[in-house]
Parts: sequence; structure tokens; C-alpha cells
Amino acid sequence: MAPPTKPTRPALRAKYDARRAAVVNAAAREFAARGYHATSIDDLLTATELTRGGLYHYMDGKQDLLIAVLDELMDPLLARAREIVAQPGTPEEHLRAVTHAWLEHVAAHRDHMVVFNQERRTLEHDPAWAGVRGSRRDFEQLLGAILARGVDEGAFAIADPQLVLLALLGMGNHTAQWYVPDGRLDATEIADGYLQLVLDGIRA
Repeated sequence: MAPPTKPTRPALRAKYDARRAAVVNAAAREFAARGYHATSIDDLLTATELTRGGLYHYMDGKQDLLIAVLDELMDPLLARAREIVAQPGTPEEHLRAVTHAWLEHVAAHRDHMVVFNQERRTLEHDPAWAGVRGSRRDFEQLLGAILARGVDEGAFAIADPQLVLLALLGMGNHTAQWYVPDGRLDATEIADGYLQLVLDGIRA
């Protein structure tokens, strides 16, 4: 099937992009609730209130939707993290700012994060997922670089930086499994709790 054709006129393109984003968000909810493999095209048609032809106007099939869900999770987060570390700041300040941005993004994209955790191995070796793999790797390397700079500058005392990185990634990535909007803790409080656990253990 040919890829969807996007409008070229600015007004129509903006309308198309907004509707496509709504389709991706609906797919994220369905994939999170049902699992990717258990979600049928009919489920997606019901969730998006589109006809089959209408759905394929925005996406080239269910796998294309899954990749779009994961792209929407990783790409904005990576862009924000890069903006943070490009600004002057100590390693601790950068770690705090990136962690807060990360947890706020997870809270705002809970369904996307659940899908990421559930289905990350579905496309692990598929060439179509190369972009998602690259964004995930770049974000992990950015976090690792903050920790490494902290060690180099004497701010952090870390015997095994890779272990600390994996612990931080595990906490952040798993948050969507239990996070409840309007629950006891908001994203800022969760980020602060994680940072207290990590920083109390690595400050020089």
C-alpha cells in the first residue's frame, strides 16, 4: 500500500497534522489497553471514528501506527533533553532538569510509554524501527554523559556509572506502569523522589 499523501497547502497541512496526531493518540490508548497484536483494525476504526479508507489516509497500516506512537514518545523528549544540556549548568542541575522533563513527558504520554514497554521487542530488529532505536539510544547516552561529566568534574562519586544509568532508566521507564493521573504524586514529585534516591547515593 502506498504511503499516505500529506497536503502541501499550509492550512490543510496543519489540519491534517492535527487529525493525524489524534489518530496516533487513539492508537496509543488502544495498544496500551489491548496490546498491539490484540488490537484489530476494527478496534482502531472504532477508536478513531474513521472509515477504513479514512484511517489509511493518515497511516500506512497498523505497524506504521505503532512506529508513530513510539516516535511521538521519544523524539520530543530527546529534543527537550538536548535543549537542556545545551544550556550552562552543573551536572546536577542538568540531571535534575532532564529528569523533570522526562517524568513530565511520561505522565503526559502514559499510554505511549506503556506501549513502549509492552511492545519494544516487537520491532526491535525491524528496519522500520531504526529511528525509534536511535532516539532511545541517544537519550540514554545523553543521561550517561551527564553522569560521566559529574564524575569528571568531581561532583559525583560513582563506582559504576553504567549501573546508575540503568537504575535511573529503570525507574523512569517503569513509571507509566503505575502512574495515575491526579494520584497521590504528580510528575514533579515523582521526579524529585527519584532524584533524591539517585543523588543521595552519588554526590561526592
